[in-house]
Amino acid sequence: MEINEPQNNVKYDVIIYGASSFTGKLVLEYFFINHLNDPQLTWAIAGRNHKKLMQALAETRKSNPEHNNTEIPIIIADCHNELSLNQLAKQAKVILTTVGPYAKYGSKLVSACIENGTDYCDLAGETQWIRKMIDRHQEKAEQTGARIVHACGFDSIPSDMGVFYMQEIAREKYQKPLMKIQLFVKAMRGGASGGTIASILNVIAESRADRNIARTVSHPYSLNPKDKQTGPDTRDQNTITHNRDLDCWTAPFFMASINTRIVRRSNALMNFNYGEDFSYTESTICGKKASGWIKAIFLTLTLGLFLLGSANRITRKYFIEKLLPKPGQGPNKEQRNNGFFKLIMLGRTKDGERLSIEVTGDRDPGYGSTSKILSETAICLASDKIDTKGGIWTPASALGGKLLLRLQTNAGMTFKIL
Repeated sequence: MEINEPQNNVKYDVIIYGASSFTGKLVLEYFFINHLNDPQLTWAIAGRNHKKLMQALAETRKSNPEHNNTEIPIIIADCHNELSLNQLAKQAKVILTTVGPYAKYGSKLVSACIENGTDYCDLAGETQWIRKMIDRHQEKAEQTGARIVHACGFDSIPSDMGVFYMQEIAREKYQKPLMKIQLFVKAMRGGASGGTIASILNVIAESRADRNIARTVSHPYSLNPKDKQTGPDTRDQNTITHNRDLDCWTAPFFMASINTRIVRRSNALMNFNYGEDFSYTESTICGKKASGWIKAIFLTLTLGLFLLGSANRITRKYFIEKLLPKPGQGPNKEQRNNGFFKLIMLGRTKDGERLSIEVTGDRDPGYGSTSKILSETAICLASDKIDTKGGIWTPASALGGKLLLRLQTNAGMTFKIL
């Protein structure tokens, strides 16, 4: 028999909110396999629909029949109901949420966590919404001690923690930070994420409707504290470019618009540990010579057409939304397990010393790796001794080396010097 009786006291280290969603089920399975009956970690699942949560549990048990008799606590909370969200937040050290787009469904949960001093992590890649949460809640989070950590999936932990790792190595090797880091997507395999697409479409729609939001989304330092929004970087790459360091053609990377801003916020929150003139960019490797040039043009045109079509309400509704996966849709288990990502990061100091690393994940980026990365972020917040005080953070600025170790030990990620 499942438990469905919220108590107004902390009972669980982690509550998985949205456990019946596509990504939520993967997070549930991760906890089920790795932390069932774990005396060091108590956890529960939550959502607004009891029946769907029961179905998610049944599916998980079917895949793991040796644990069929184990009880998993269920808590009912609606993302639009402040009272139920407050009751939810009071019961946990950490709320892990997969319920997006966050601009539509996440604001009240963030507020509830901050009000109750509860730590929180999500998969948000929505620049305008993260900025809104910072403006609305930073001061209150500092007062209550709630640590809010956004962008804890493929966007933007490989980027954020990759830069953190490189800078740690550079300081050890050269006694100085890297002035510039470039990330290149070398290879990636996995099905399209319906949730990510929905979030991108919502960002585009909000940007079209409000010029202030459009300015926030396009500003390279928009997530930095208000008095620290300057630096050497300008707009993200939006056309094909030949990179001399790799001697290859590159195209824009569609996640750069959130990843770069998270990395820059990390630097600002860590008192510019990377330097006030630190530069960070991202792009996609397409290859050398004519074939690389053709691929770069194709990827750039494809991304451009997607953005152009998404900006128009009619084409977005009748073409983009119908052709691409919807929230709750994604790759099957075989595709997730056969997926991967491989990133190359190049850095250099002011004096020209160079450092290169490779960052990899052993599952498809949008779901297989993301579910493990998000899970370990929540467990890190709940279980590891971290000095970070209340506030709205990035993964690197909040969790640093503790999270880096967990990602390599438990989440199938590698960070390797080349």
